[in-house]
Amino acid sequence: MTQQIEFTLPAYPYGFHLVTSQVLSQIGKLPETGILHLFIKHTSAGLTINENADASVPDDIKQFFSDWIPDHYPKFEHVYEGRDDMPAHIKSSVVGQSVSIPITNGKLNMGTWQGIYLCEFRYSGGRRKIVATILS
Repeated sequence: MTQQIEFTLPAYPYGFHLVTSQVLSQIGKLPETGILHLFIKHTSAGLTINENADASVPDDIKQFFSDWIPDHYPKFEHVYEGRDDMPAHIKSSVVGQSVSIPITNGKLNMGTWQGIYLCEFRYSGGRRKIVATILS
């Protein structure tokens, strides 16, 4: 059986934001076994799974991406939507727009220290649409 839910996350500032509890509150009861596939419908944000225990992890990832793909790169031509737009597209392509998580015993089967992150690569990205597909 397949179930699909579309929901919107609130606007977040540039950075990496733990959204596991928000995702779970939107999708409701999970089947005993299956797969949860999450897809973000944007080209300037991404989804990833990473450590959820230490608050310095998202800050360090944000710093790395800011250093690696700077906002003021002078060779970018696509600057119509601001200095952070093209860098956001590249960062989104690197991180990706989806994650798939196994469901076991009615729960997400992630590691103890894993969480779902919204990767917001715009300074004013706005609300982000997510499509959750549950395969059981």
